Amino acid sequence: MRPIRPGDRGPAVAEIRSVLARLGLLGDTTSDEYDSSTVHAVRAFQQSRGLTADGVVTDETWHVLDGARWQLGDRTLFAARPEQLTGDDVRQLQERLLEMGYDVGRADAVFGDRTAHALGQFQREVGLTSDGAFGPATMAALRRLGRKVTGGRPQLLRESAALHHAGPALVGKRIVIDPGHGGDDQGVVVPDGMLRWTEADLVYDLASRLEGRLAAAGVQVHLTRSRETWFSERDRARFANELGADLLVSLHADGHPNPAAQGVATYHFGGAHGVASTVGELLAGLVEREVAARTGMLDCGSHAKGWDLLRLTRMPAVRVEVGYLTSPEDRARLIDPVFRDRVVEAMVAAIQRMYLTKESDYPTGTFDVSSLRAAVAAAH
Repeated sequence: MRPIRPGDRGPAVAEIRSVLARLGLLGDTTSDEYDSSTVHAVRAFQQSRGLTADGVVTDETWHVLDGARWQLGDRTLFAARPEQLTGDDVRQLQERLLEMGYDVGRADAVFGDRTAHALGQFQREVGLTSDGAFGPATMAALRRLGRKVTGGRPQLLRESAALHHAGPALVGKRIVIDPGHGGDDQGVVVPDGMLRWTEADLVYDLASRLEGRLAAAGVQVHLTRSRETWFSERDRARFANELGADLLVSLHADGHPNPAAQGVATYHFGGAHGVASTVGELLAGLVEREVAARTGMLDCGSHAKGWDLLRLTRMPAVRVEVGYLTSPEDRARLIDPVFRDRVVEAMVAAIQRMYLTKESDYPTGTFDVSSLRAAVAAAH
């Protein structure tokens, strides 16, 4: 869908306003104009769901907004094809099953095969028909039962256990690198005299350098796009999921009307309702600190977001904003190949440190990345 912006009007705007009113974010539902009250309500919704709070309804915002109208019990849930059911009711069901000890993966609000399998297990244990579909009888059974898992969040425990069992070596790990944008979507574009710097080209170069460093350390590396192609975040997440990747690292450069805005920031899945990727949060923090320490860039922190690429990937995923192209200081750094190599070195160090135990970890900025290549050469 095309983005719906302030000043637009028509049936699509009326539908947006209707959902916002149902959520208690907007009072008047008679207008079909995208006015200032609509902008305020959309921004409040985006902020609450970990989306970019720009007041514009993109396809991503509409998808989450449309799903927010559903509460558990409002409709029958099942593993639909080809378009899977999504919504707040799906997320509520997933969280309930997680609390009871069933493995639905991440509570991503998407009713997929893993959710259907977990629901079928629950139905079988309580004497219901094990069809993996959620209806009135299953709803009644859920209401009767309490939590089974104690001592921590179930997904945190599972992610932590999977990280521990993965072992410290990078050799054999499967990592997807996602250079943002691509094709006709060039991201942030900044004219600079006779030159023209684009986010898409710079992050593709970064991704290629990171691919080479990780491959030299024995990692199986896959890029989500070529230099000329573009794919949606949902397609990129699907690609990583089908590969069974261990990690996904998405690379971007930021932009802002204020040229003083600068620094590196990282993002992991999280946001509303306390749902988050704990390993993704760990990796985002490590990348943030390593890049800031090794490059001297301003540390803008690590943040939880509900963007599709972070939410729909079944493996820990992080998005790295490696500076502002609109900042003269950051841009001067980013266009320097030597600087980009330092950024890549920082990312490799962060990825390796994520797999190390606390006892064998290194202080930020001190891990020698060249030792990984030496270890692989010695193994062969």
